[in-house]
Amino acid sequence: MLLLLLILMLLLMLLLLLLQLLLLLQQLLQLLLLLLLLLLLLLLLLLLPLLLILLLLLLLLLILLLLLLLQLLQQLLILLLLLLLPLLLLLLLLLLLLLLLILMLLLMLLLLLLQLLLLLQQQLLLLLLVVLQLLLHCYCYYYYS
Repeated sequence: MLLLLLILMLLLMLLLLLLQLLLLLQQLLQLLLLLLLLLLLLLLLLLLPLLLILLLLLLLLLILLLLLLLQLLQQLLILLLLLLLPLLLLLLLLLLLLLLLILMLLLMLLLLLLQLLLLLQQQLLLLLLVVLQLLLHCYCYYYYS
C-alpha cells in the first residue's frame, strides 16, 4: 500500500515535470513563431519569390498546429493530475484506516492478554487456598493424632 502511494506520488511529480517541459516548449515555439512572422514580413517587404513565401507560410501553419497540440497535451496532463490526486488521497485514507485497524487489533490482543492474566491470578489464588486448606488438614491430623 505504501509502495503504491510512493509510486503515485512519483508519477505525479513526473507529470508535473512533463507539464513544465511542455510549457517551456510552448514558449519556445511561440518565440520561433514570432521570429518566422518577422522573417515573413521582411521577405514580403523585399518581394522575394512567391514559393519562398508559401513555404514560410506552411512552416508557420505547422508551428501553429504544433502549439495547439501542445496546449491540448497540457490540458490532458492537468486532467490526469486532477484525476490522480483523489486517487492518492483515497490511498492515504485507506492506509490510515489500515493503521487504525491494526491498532484496534493490538488493543484487543492486549485486552485478551489482560483477561488471561486475571484468570491466571484467580487460578493461582484458588491453588493457594487449596494448598492452605491441605496444610490445615495436615496440621489438624498431626495435632489430633
